[in-house]
Amino acid sequence: MNICDLAPEYIRAIQPYQPGKPISELAREMGLDDRAIIKLASNENPLGPSPLALKAMAQMLEGVSLYPDGSGFELKAALSKRYGISSDKIVLGNGSNDVLELAARVFLKPGASAVYSQHAFAVYPLVTQGVGASGIKVPALKYGHDLDAMLDAITPETRVVFIANPNNPTGTLLAAGDLLQFLQRVSPDVLVVLDEAYNEYLPDTAKADSITWLNRFPNLLITRTFSKAYGLAGIRVGFGLVNEEVAGLMNRVRQPFNVNSIGMVAAVAALGDVEFVKRSYALNWTGMMQVTTGLRRLSIEYIPSYGNFISFRLKRGKAGAIYQSLLRQGVIVRPIGIYEMPEHLRVTIGLESQNQKFLQSLEIALGESD
Repeated sequence: MNICDLAPEYIRAIQPYQPGKPISELAREMGLDDRAIIKLASNENPLGPSPLALKAMAQMLEGVSLYPDGSGFELKAALSKRYGISSDKIVLGNGSNDVLELAARVFLKPGASAVYSQHAFAVYPLVTQGVGASGIKVPALKYGHDLDAMLDAITPETRVVFIANPNNPTGTLLAAGDLLQFLQRVSPDVLVVLDEAYNEYLPDTAKADSITWLNRFPNLLITRTFSKAYGLAGIRVGFGLVNEEVAGLMNRVRQPFNVNSIGMVAAVAALGDVEFVKRSYALNWTGMMQVTTGLRRLSIEYIPSYGNFISFRLKRGKAGAIYQSLLRQGVIVRPIGIYEMPEHLRVTIGLESQNQKFLQSLEIALGESD
């Protein structure tokens, strides 16, 4: 017997998450100069990291021989001050993906189930399957979450519901009132994970006052990240906000040093760099107008997005060829067939020059595919 056959069947059946293609990989494959390649595949901040975070990281380098603070005291204190909640309601993660997995490890097991939407973040089914639980995928409504259908899909075995707002990869947004009504209707013995990774890209008028809901709903877990608007994707820092009892359970299964020292000091500094986040927001919405205007000019259908990315639909059977043509031209976008959207590609909003190169390259790719 092969030793791998001894692993649980639900582990052997997992299809690993495929991240966006790195610049170095494309440069090797196509023989391109990596300096001429633009990566618009992974929803990273084109401005890079906060300058204050860069300074904090540089100052921390001499201390990397020591283990980080396993409790994350300073970062929790900064988050506590920013969001007006006590530190014992905060769970730190190696990116918000780590927090999603912690929730699955605490509340899911073989025989239990989790509910999530079609076209929602691929990590939800992965963390569910990773602990042997069953996933209940609810058909999307106009590429977004159908909250009524998700509520109806909950069974007595359901322990977790995952909701992304805005949703990746479609960019759709649920209204705050609809979310609040869902929380009021869902059973209190079901953990509702509200994934707000792209919250900083929302205009204030579109943001749900979700953190104030924590006092009303002990079964609500809000996850956020420093990977997007804060520009710290490479150092992996995320966090969850939840009632202290649930946080205590999640911290029991959390690795003691899951967030590194450089990541924590960078996150504290980035949290205080309000002007950088404002610039990131402004650049994104200016770029969003640039890209959507270009897509309309090319007569390409797209899904209106509230994130820092947009998914667009191509003619049947053309997405693969368009993707390959863009790669040859040094532009990396993201195929999203794994999200049951084989005719779509997703592009991250970049700098003005990057957006322009994408649109020019897309026009060439469309001509090649005709």
